[in-house]
Amino acid sequence: MSHNDQNDTAAVEIAPKEEDSTESDNSEDSLEVDGMSRLLASTMNLGPSSAKQKEKVMADLTFKGLGDHWRENGFKKIITMVGAGISTSAGIPDFRSPGSGLYDNLAKYKLPYPTAIFELAYFKKKPAPFFALAKELYPGSFKPTMAHYFIRLLHEKGLLLRHYTQNIDTLDRLAGIPDEKLIEAHGSFHTNHCIGCKKEYDMAWMKKEIFSDRLPTCTNCKKIVKPDIVFFSENLPEKFHKSLDGDFKKCDLLIIMGTTLEVHPFASLAQLPGPRCVRLLINRDAVGRPKFTTWMDGDNNHFLLYNRPNNTRDVAFLGDCDEGVLELAKHLGWEDELQELISTERKLLTKQKLQNIKPHAEEAASTSSPEETAPQ
Repeated sequence: MSHNDQNDTAAVEIAPKEEDSTESDNSEDSLEVDGMSRLLASTMNLGPSSAKQKEKVMADLTFKGLGDHWRENGFKKIITMVGAGISTSAGIPDFRSPGSGLYDNLAKYKLPYPTAIFELAYFKKKPAPFFALAKELYPGSFKPTMAHYFIRLLHEKGLLLRHYTQNIDTLDRLAGIPDEKLIEAHGSFHTNHCIGCKKEYDMAWMKKEIFSDRLPTCTNCKKIVKPDIVFFSENLPEKFHKSLDGDFKKCDLLIIMGTTLEVHPFASLAQLPGPRCVRLLINRDAVGRPKFTTWMDGDNNHFLLYNRPNNTRDVAFLGDCDEGVLELAKHLGWEDELQELISTERKLLTKQKLQNIKPHAEEAASTSSPEETAPQ
């Protein structure tokens, strides 16, 4: 995985095992462009020297500096936004990693192209490949990761304003993050609807159909029942759009984990917090940054500016998400609490599985009214 500008440890913390960069071939070109940009800015008096340098939100914009600031000053309204990278240690592949990503391993489904499996038009014609994949990835086969439980710990401490996730695996629910704190931007298997009459079916019904190798078919109109996962060309949930304005106005720390920051509109959430909100990236790759430094960096809210001259609030830890949250927990003095939470919750999940008790996610899904839910 790539880690750009790893030599500048004053601006970005890098996990030891992530030292080797695969993008070194491009480093000379990048430095050349950076140098030209700075020279032009200086010559035309367009750079930071011609304007008052903006005040940093924190004096030390390193991973350690953020931990120190958090311990001493605290954050009260934290938003987390996450992608598939927080679930890979649970055994769930992400989508875009070369070789190991989901899109690189769909040949057995004989798709016209990898993303077709999440296109509504293709699903309506050939739903079988999606449900075959769904059986492999279905919630209940995997357990939440340390990163999921760190977010749960934020909630337990009263610090979590909202958790935005791209993931459809429901591990956020399984970790015990409550529904009122959770925004599943790309939907999930939590609820399901007929693509014809829109009749609702619960998670347990869908799981039974998928694991019986049956195409889930509506008992009312005989059309296919689809999990409420957002396919390409579909709108994101109403809850996503309604929450944005109020949440990000209050946010004082945005934690971004396990995402490429390439899929919009989700990726644009990083642009929404006010200028005094600290943004922390915990990710294997250096993402969300401009390709090269420009004189406009200081006024550009479209990018994360860690490792940039005009950075006033962005911090990055480049490494595994679990490793990043563990280091943060250690720095905050929360390690024992986090490990205890993980141990307790995993024992509970094991007990529930042995006794066939519904875990957090399925229990919540089964609260639908009898009129809206298919009979078992």
